[in-house]
Amino acid sequence: MNIESLREYCISKAGVTEGFPFGEDTLVFKVGGKIFLLTSLNHPISFNVKCVPEKAIQLRELYTEVTPGYHMNKKHWNTVFYNGSLTNHQLKEMINHSYDLVFQSLPKIKQEEIKNDELDRKES
Repeated sequence: MNIESLREYCISKAGVTEGFPFGEDTLVFKVGGKIFLLTSLNHPISFNVKCVPEKAIQLRELYTEVTPGYHMNKKHWNTVFYNGSLTNHQLKEMINHSYDLVFQSLPKIKQEEIKNDELDRKES
């Protein structure tokens, strides 16, 4: 995975927006206005993703490429280095987990709005 494929994968998900709320170096992906992934453009070798605390610890123990979230709440966020031995499938699983956690935390009305917008987009 590289920064281009990471971006393409993130923006392909329903309701995702991208922006630079922390400066021009940090690319942030949100669903429903909440962050699920951020990455540096100056050093595109890792990204931060949200994670269930127990799973976050498990992933850190299993993979040297997964560390506590840099500049994030280390209980809920991991930094994942994608220039190592993790497969694209493993990376996408971590991205999906983060997206799903954030999506499920949204109010039900917002979730339905995103789902409906996605259906409309696919029908167009």
